[in-house]
Amino acid sequence: MPQQRVEYRIDDLARAAGTTVRNVRAYQDRGLLPPAVRRGRVNVYQQAHLERLHLVAQLLDRGHTLAGIKELLDAWDSGRGLGGVLGLVAEVTAPWTDEEPTVLTRAALVAAFQGVEDEQAIAAAVRLGVLQPDEPDSFVVPSPGLLSVAVELYELGVPLPAIVAHLEELRGDIDHLARRFVEFSAVHIFVRYAGHQLTDTEAAEAVGTVRRLRPLAQSVVDAELARAMRSEATKLLDAAVAGPLRQLVRDGFDDPRAALPEGQGPSEGQTARGQ
Repeated sequence: MPQQRVEYRIDDLARAAGTTVRNVRAYQDRGLLPPAVRRGRVNVYQQAHLERLHLVAQLLDRGHTLAGIKELLDAWDSGRGLGGVLGLVAEVTAPWTDEEPTVLTRAALVAAFQGVEDEQAIAAAVRLGVLQPDEPDSFVVPSPGLLSVAVELYELGVPLPAIVAHLEELRGDIDHLARRFVEFSAVHIFVRYAGHQLTDTEAAEAVGTVRRLRPLAQSVVDAELARAMRSEATKLLDAAVAGPLRQLVRDGFDDPRAALPEGQGPSEGQTARGQ
């Protein structure tokens, strides 16, 4: 038996695609959706229209603009390969981490911060993407590791506003670092793919390149952060401890401990024993 052709009116098509009639019409106006078949006074849509709507939704979820989607679909409609390009898009826009998001209730979130419910801090965390509102009265946590750092900092005595401000400042630095690495990769690695429509073979090669770059970028960040942290922590230790002691020696004290405020030096018994 031949398979029966599935046909939709515009409201049925929108419902099947999980979108609105207004969006369907807007996509048609932009050339993202082929024209409907006119039958009398009714526009009829087919399975190909539904598949195209699903593809547009996937590309929008991956961060593409409607103009960019139009270019990709035009390339596909003109007979050029799109499968490999979509694979590259999926690879680049996928999470660059092995962390699995978790769901946290508001009560559990408050309990993690010792019962303190700071609405301004929660709003800031939502704005920064650390928390994503979910129903009912819960949050999706895209990076549980990042949230656990905030919890530990709070336990160490860092106020929530200071933690939020630190993350905002740090994010600017990290964005700059990522931009530099991507620009470096574009100039020295991906330049061979520029200026022409990628074939499926070239796109597959680019996917492999992206997969190799991920751990390289992480290794560079880890190594340089370790070096910088050691250097800065040593400077802090020197300023807080060794520096003041050296200044006391320069000021002429034979025993720097003699200049310490009362109650901060060694006990008489320790001094007598030379300790």
